[in-house]
Amino acid sequence: MSTITTVMRPGARLGLLGLGAVAGLVVATALGPAGGAGPVRAESGATAEHTIAVTGTGTVTVKPDVADVRLGVQVQKPTVKEAQAAAAQAMTAAVAAVKKVGVADADIKTTTVSLSPMYDYSQGGSGKLIGYQFTNQVAVTVRDISKVADVIDGAIAAGANTVDSVTFRVNDPVGAEAQARTAAMADAKSRAQALASAAGVRIVGVASIAETSAPVPVPMAYPAGAGTKDSYSTPIQTGTNDIVVTVAVSYVIE
Repeated sequence: MSTITTVMRPGARLGLLGLGAVAGLVVATALGPAGGAGPVRAESGATAEHTIAVTGTGTVTVKPDVADVRLGVQVQKPTVKEAQAAAAQAMTAAVAAVKKVGVADADIKTTTVSLSPMYDYSQGGSGKLIGYQFTNQVAVTVRDISKVADVIDGAIAAGANTVDSVTFRVNDPVGAEAQARTAAMADAKSRAQALASAAGVRIVGVASIAETSAPVPVPMAYPAGAGTKDSYSTPIQTGTNDIVVTVAVSYVIE
C-alpha cells in the first residue's frame, strides 16, 4: 500500500483559514436574528399621554404698608459751579427734612445725578449756551405709610422741586402670594374638569405646572414743584394692591 503525503504551503493554509472565517461570518449573520443575538430595538408603537392644558388665575387684594417716593432737585444756573452748588445745598436740606420725619439712612438712595448744558435756539443756528442744568434725585422708602405726605411736604419745603412718583406696595407679599397661588390652582382645576366633562373623559393626573406672579403697585405721579411750604398738606390715598398669580397646568386624561 502506498502512502500519499500532501505538503501545504504556508500561504495556501492562510488562504483556507481566511475562507473559513468568511464562511463562519456569513453563517453567524444569517443565524443572528433567529438565535436572538441581534441588536434590541425599542418599540415604536408607545402611546403618548393625552392631556388638557388650561390656565388659572388667583387674585388677593391687600392693603399696602410701604411707599416708595422718588423726589429731587433740578437747578438751572449760568455756570457749572453755580448749578452744582445750588443743587447740593437744596438736596442736602431736602434729605435732612426727610430724615427728620423718621426715615432711616438705609432707606434713602441716590438714583440720579446729572449735568447738562442748556442752549437757546430761538435765533437759529447751532444755539447759544445759556447755562447748565443740574439734577439730583433720590428714592425714599417710607415704612410708616402714614408719613408719606410729611416726607413729600417736608422735602419740598426744604428745597426739593421734583416729585416723580409715589408707589405703594406690600413689604412681605409671601402670605398673599400663597393664597393667590391656591386660588389659581383651584381655578385651573375647575376649568380642566369642565372641559373633561364636556369631552367625556376624566382627569387622572398632572403632567406639568408653570407659574407667574405679578404684584400690582399703585403709582401716583406728581408734577415738579407740587407744593410749597405755604400750601396745604399733600393728600395721599394708599388704595389697595392686587397680588395676582397665574398658573398653566397640563392635566393627564383618559
